Amino acid sequence: MPADDGFIMPAEYDRHYGCILIWPHRRDSWQNGAYAARKAFAKLIEAISRSEKVIVCARYEDYDSAREMLPENVRVVEMSSDDSWARDVAPTFVTNGHDIRGIDWGFNAWGGLYDGLYFPWDKDNRMARKLCDLLDKDSYDKRSFILEGGSIHTDGEGTLLTTEECLLGQGRNPSMTKEEIEEMLCSCLGVKKIIWLKRGIYHDETNGHIDNICAFTAPGEVVLAWTDDKSDPQYEISAECLDILEGSPDARGRKLRVHKMYLPEPVCITEEECDGLDNMNGEPTRIPGERLAASYVNFYISNGAVICPQFGDKNDGRAKELLASLFPDRQIIGIPSRDILIGGGNIHCITQQIPFFE
Repeated sequence: MPADDGFIMPAEYDRHYGCILIWPHRRDSWQNGAYAARKAFAKLIEAISRSEKVIVCARYEDYDSAREMLPENVRVVEMSSDDSWARDVAPTFVTNGHDIRGIDWGFNAWGGLYDGLYFPWDKDNRMARKLCDLLDKDSYDKRSFILEGGSIHTDGEGTLLTTEECLLGQGRNPSMTKEEIEEMLCSCLGVKKIIWLKRGIYHDETNGHIDNICAFTAPGEVVLAWTDDKSDPQYEISAECLDILEGSPDARGRKLRVHKMYLPEPVCITEEECDGLDNMNGEPTRIPGERLAASYVNFYISNGAVICPQFGDKNDGRAKELLASLFPDRQIIGIPSRDILIGGGNIHCITQQIPFFE
C-alpha cells in the first residue's frame, strides 16, 4: 500500500513531470464527430505544453488526426479507450519525493450497471495499467475499488476533499461503509484527514465529483463554486458545503480559508448541439434545454499556468481575476470550453497530472 512505503498523493499545484489527455472520439459524447471538441482540446494541450510535458492517447483510427492538430513537442501515443476522461481513467499518481507510482483504481463509467453513463467500459478500465507501463512505473492494483480521479482532491499535506454523493453512492462500492472507504483512501493516498462535502454541482452526471465544486489552491485554502441566487438549486448545495468547510480544520489543524468562485449563469444545451450528437443504444444522450454542470472550479494547474474554463459569461473575467490573486506566480489562461462541457465535464476532467520524478 502506498501509505506504508512513503508514497503519497501530492497536490496538483506541486511540480509536475507532465500531463495525460485522451483524444476525443466518442460520437454520442462529442458533437459532430468530435470536431469542435478536438479544437478545444488542442488549445488546452498547447497551453499546458508551454510549461510541462504532455502525453495524448489516441485510438489507432484517430492517431493521424491528433498528430496533425497538436504541437510537435506533444507526445501522441496509440492507446484504445471508450471515451476521453483522463482524470477518471488514468492512474492516480503517488510519490515519495523521488519517484512515482500509479494507483490502478477500478472504473465503471460513473456507476456501472446501477447508474453508469455507458457500457462497455473495459478499454477505459485498462488505461491506468497501460499508462504505468508506458511511463515504466510500478502500479498498485486497486481495481476491486471503484474510484475516479475527479472524485478526490488533496493538499499534499494530509488532507483530502471528496463528496458523499459520489463515493457513498450505490454505483461505486455499495458493500463498503464510509469508514472502510476512508481507510482505503488514507492507506492508498497517504492522507490523514478526509473532509466530506455532501453534494457536488447541481445536475452533475458524475454523481457530484469534487473537482467541479471545490479545489485546493494552497495548503489551507480552497475555492468553492458559489451563487448568490437563492432560487437556484445550487445555492443550497454550496451553502451546505461552505458550512462544512468552515467547520472542518485540515489535517494540520488549520482553519480553511474559503474563496467563493462565482458560477456562470446556468448553461443549457441547445437543440442544434443535441442534433450533433449520436444516439446511444437508440436513445439521445442529451435533451435540448438540459442544464450542464458548468463551473470555473474545473480548472487545471500546470507548472506555469492555471488554465480555466470560459463560457462567454459575465463571470468569466471574475473567475480569472480570483485565480490570478491565488496564483500570482502562474499565468492565468482562459480556454473557451463549451464544446468540452457538452461531453459532460471540463478542463480538469480531461487532464491528469503526472508528479515530478527524478
